[in-house]
Amino acid sequence: MTDRLLADFLAGRPAALARAVSVVENHRPGFDKLLGAVHSRIGRARRIGLTGPPGAGKSTLTSRLARTYREQQLTVGVLAVDPTSPYTGGALLGDRVRMEEIALDRGVYIRSLATRGALGGLSAATREVADLLDAFGFDRVLIETVGVGQSELDVARTADTIAVVLVPESGDGIQALKAGLMEIADVFVVNKADRPGADRLRRDIDTALHYRPPAAWTPPVVSTVGVTGEGILELFAALDGHHQYLVESGTLAVRRQARLRERVVDVVDQRLKARVWDDPTAAEWLAARLAPLAAGETTPFAVADELLERQFKRGHGNDGHA
Repeated sequence: MTDRLLADFLAGRPAALARAVSVVENHRPGFDKLLGAVHSRIGRARRIGLTGPPGAGKSTLTSRLARTYREQQLTVGVLAVDPTSPYTGGALLGDRVRMEEIALDRGVYIRSLATRGALGGLSAATREVADLLDAFGFDRVLIETVGVGQSELDVARTADTIAVVLVPESGDGIQALKAGLMEIADVFVVNKADRPGADRLRRDIDTALHYRPPAAWTPPVVSTVGVTGEGILELFAALDGHHQYLVESGTLAVRRQARLRERVVDVVDQRLKARVWDDPTAAEWLAARLAPLAAGETTPFAVADELLERQFKRGHGNDGHA
């Protein structure tokens, strides 16, 4: 099935993209083979992350940006990362409910992804699905995060350019900056800028930027009104400006290499866990160590080291015996 799916994917069939995303997001059998087969095709799309506190209007801005890119004859893939349903494990918010303006455009592909409990708000599969959209040939990949505050820093591991979206009336502006979004922002967006407090928020951001350590790139601060489209062209230009800086400074290549390194680390982590916990005897072995652990005769660290050593010896021996 994977070979047929890969052939349809490489032929550019939209239905194959949807199936491939499902295979990768849920880590179904063959997902790694699929990702490996398209790896040489990634690296062409610009990946833009939009993050910030809940209620900042990120979905509206994402939709507006997608429409602007389409006016430039560019194709757009949108990943909307949503909270995970405690019942189904799927995304709680529907993609087309929030972005119905662009959902019918054949040059736009929208997919809601669940966080699945990921601490950074982005499941590991988000990066892999972004790779799929890149490999499929989309010119821009927009990653809109769930917006859960400090843990959204994980978006920096996924995108080339990060736009941090804040709103004046939320009271979250300076708190968000203190939480660390200042360090990852490439562009600041003051959305709902027609509301009271917008000018003050801009001044607060400018002040915070003034005290930031000197850097080659200073994030611009763009005011927008997402519902009317005001300021979208300025945001568009700011994102383009940052990409130009990344290319000319060589930072883009550095960021993408760092992203690849992290992907290797992620895969190693996944496979080490699978190597241990896919072996039913490992759980049995651990259960037998719980009594001495509870009695204080050993420690969690010692048990973990012993378990890892046991599993590596089993794998090295390849004889199925401890």
